[in-house]
Amino acid sequence: MRLHLPRELELATSKALAEWQAADGLRRIHERDAALWTGSDEPSWLGWLEAPFHEKANLPRLRALQDEVRDRGLTRAVLLGMGGASLWPDVLSRSFPVATGHAALTVLDSTDPAEIAAVVDRLVPEKTLFIVSSKSGTTLETDLLEAFFHELMKDRLGSLPAASRFVAVTDAGSPLARRARLHGYAHTFHTVPGIGGRYAALTSTGTVPAAVMGVDVELLLERAAVMAGASTKSTPPGDCPGVVLGTALGAAAKAGRDKVTIVASPPMAALGAWLEQLLAESTGKRATGLLPVDREPLGRAEVYGSDRIFVYLRLDRGFDRGQDAAVAELEAAGQPTVRIALTDAYDLGQEVYRWELATAVAASILGVNPFDQPDVEASKTAARQRMEAYDQAGELPDDAPFFADAGLALHADPANREALERGAAGDRTLRGYLRAHFARLSPGDYAALLAWVDRSEAHERLLEEMRRAVRDHRHVATCVEFGPRYLHSTGQMYKGGPGTGEYLQITADEPEDLPIPGYTFTFGVVEQAQALGDFATLTSRGRRALRVHLGREVDRGLNTLARAVHEALAA
Repeated sequence: MRLHLPRELELATSKALAEWQAADGLRRIHERDAALWTGSDEPSWLGWLEAPFHEKANLPRLRALQDEVRDRGLTRAVLLGMGGASLWPDVLSRSFPVATGHAALTVLDSTDPAEIAAVVDRLVPEKTLFIVSSKSGTTLETDLLEAFFHELMKDRLGSLPAASRFVAVTDAGSPLARRARLHGYAHTFHTVPGIGGRYAALTSTGTVPAAVMGVDVELLLERAAVMAGASTKSTPPGDCPGVVLGTALGAAAKAGRDKVTIVASPPMAALGAWLEQLLAESTGKRATGLLPVDREPLGRAEVYGSDRIFVYLRLDRGFDRGQDAAVAELEAAGQPTVRIALTDAYDLGQEVYRWELATAVAASILGVNPFDQPDVEASKTAARQRMEAYDQAGELPDDAPFFADAGLALHADPANREALERGAAGDRTLRGYLRAHFARLSPGDYAALLAWVDRSEAHERLLEEMRRAVRDHRHVATCVEFGPRYLHSTGQMYKGGPGTGEYLQITADEPEDLPIPGYTFTFGVVEQAQALGDFATLTSRGRRALRVHLGREVDRGLNTLARAVHEALAA
């Protein structure tokens, strides 16, 4: 790892590192000293420090699972989970090739009917294994997906054969563990009580899907153990990669450089989504935090402000020369960078440990608890309230749009509506309101596009074009997120972090909805309730937010929105 920091940030990082050393931080973190953070329940959530060693006890069961997948001829695996249960498996599925005789992994962490239907369309029941992953065993989205696919597999295969195609990953004694026992699932792997979901990549949460794919789990753990060995209580802080990275990130945030912009070689690009949750959910609280900026296309040096720190994860045998040149240009322009070299995909094991420790260190510098997520529950509560209202009235409560044209409708709370109408002045058009929305961005702010549509390549491409236009015109950091996935990752930062975000939420009607066995509502209703609940939570925190509803013609509506965004920014 190599740091390239401007002089003032280099001095601030050196000071933070010296303070960490004077505080005997590594020893105290290993000895579970809550005073490193907020003096709360932090010691209860530090089991990840030993995970690379403790998880080796699971290797015989994981090898047996690998053999079973091969012997039964299972070629597909679908993981149902959210947040920490899904993001690391998604990294694995996109970073490792599927070993011969093992299963290709699909991660489904959405309530969007189109995304679910796409999995159903590709489903070959006789060849598919489902991994139902939820630490608490009570995650709403996972419960609903499990109910849907369990019933589908029963219809296709019969009760007993269907149950043999399910594996549960959950806490011992959880509701999911009880359902797995009741239905006769093939296996249940228990999670570790003292490890939260976003720190669980090196436990069953990550190793079970890795094993199903045929990944060499032992080698992955060995790489992580090397990093753990360089992070013991007796390691000098300056020699500990996680502490050096954590002090740099913490010092950068305190100096106003709180946008951690992730640049990764193409084969490792998926790592950014896992880092999003780890950084945002761990630090984004008490009006502070590290905002991860993932998948933002690299631009020329002049489009960036003084609120960034860039992290370049460069794969030795898969790097991109364009990224090399762009990062070198940023360094020459005085932007701070952290360069981390990876030799192959198995080095992801060491990165898990490096970043978990770095996040805990940065949280200590920022004075927050890295293991709680106090603002995540607010959106869940708001969504549940809307689903309960749907049960009562048969429809979701929603506000009337303050503007509608070309099939699109704009929604906002009274404070945001007033600000947008004032900013639009005489241009009360879609372009005018979008211009007023983006005009509220100032240096040091960030813009987030929060899309509640299916995560297709076409939709991602349009959203990426919009974010690039916002970045280049307003010179602010940008995020593109899909719901409900982001509720379990960056959503904590959006509600609990500094009020520097501006949000454009994008919703739509479902052209083809899907019922959920045993429930009165559909997946489309759940998705809409989650979107409306999150928007209400954002505005209740005084956030600058605007909702664009696309109607039923999602593709047409998103193209119309993209054109209007470009016109608004150009104006």
